[in-house]
Amino acid sequence: MKLIKYFFQFLFIIFILIIFKIIGLKFSRIVASKFFSIVGPFFRSKEVIEKNVSFAFSNANSEFKKNIINEMWKSYGKILAEYAFIKYFREEESEKFLEIKGQEILEGIKFSKEPVIFVSGHFDNFELMAMHIEKSGVDLAAIYRPLNNNFLNPVMENIRKKYICQKQIKKGISGTKEILKYFRSGTSVALMIDQRVSEGMKSIFFKNEAFTTTIPAQFVKKFNCKIVPIYIERKNNENFMLEIMKPINFDGDQTTEDITLKLNQLLEKMIVRNPHQWIWSHNRWK
Repeated sequence: MKLIKYFFQFLFIIFILIIFKIIGLKFSRIVASKFFSIVGPFFRSKEVIEKNVSFAFSNANSEFKKNIINEMWKSYGKILAEYAFIKYFREEESEKFLEIKGQEILEGIKFSKEPVIFVSGHFDNFELMAMHIEKSGVDLAAIYRPLNNNFLNPVMENIRKKYICQKQIKKGISGTKEILKYFRSGTSVALMIDQRVSEGMKSIFFKNEAFTTTIPAQFVKKFNCKIVPIYIERKNNENFMLEIMKPINFDGDQTTEDITLKLNQLLEKMIVRNPHQWIWSHNRWK
């Protein structure tokens, strides 16, 4: 039954991507944002999203929470529409659609030849972060979570490798050796720290325990490397602001638990800046 469901989801996604290509980027964003605000809840559990928003904003009123969820689905739609035009984002000059803060930090990383760990979360069009880092000349490998849909996943993997970041590492224990290999050869690593991981550890996230990846902390302990937070937000339908934050040098005496908690706290601050632009559908506090 699940296989049939995934197959029809695959056909649906491919169909609408073709429609987007026909009507163009501008109208695709408008259509997709309105469409997803209506049908989005059918793709992910409505209960999970509402629970997550309530965990993060326990004292907020229902109208505030409802607005976050509705605007999140609109962002989801715009992101999907932009996948049909990912080649445009790759080939066009970033200045046409991306305001950069902290570009000098990327330049410093590129010329130092010392690999770092970039950390972020699923904020609006998060794919543009790894894309811009690689376009800036930084040797980069990005960790990704394969889609559950086995029909759609190969399509997305191809898009990511061709237009976003050539070096892709599948998330999970099996990818650990590959991460180490790349890092030891001088390749920086980018990963999202906002998804639940069974191989991680419990750490406080918005006042509740959540399984959190310890990869950044492990690399700090093993290589004494820098952690570079990166954040993106949509300024309007067409433009984004990408911020490369100041590298963090953790004290070698800090524990894995301390480092992981501090990164969760940093992620919280990013989310609060524009809560509707974070993807709340991950089962973060399962």
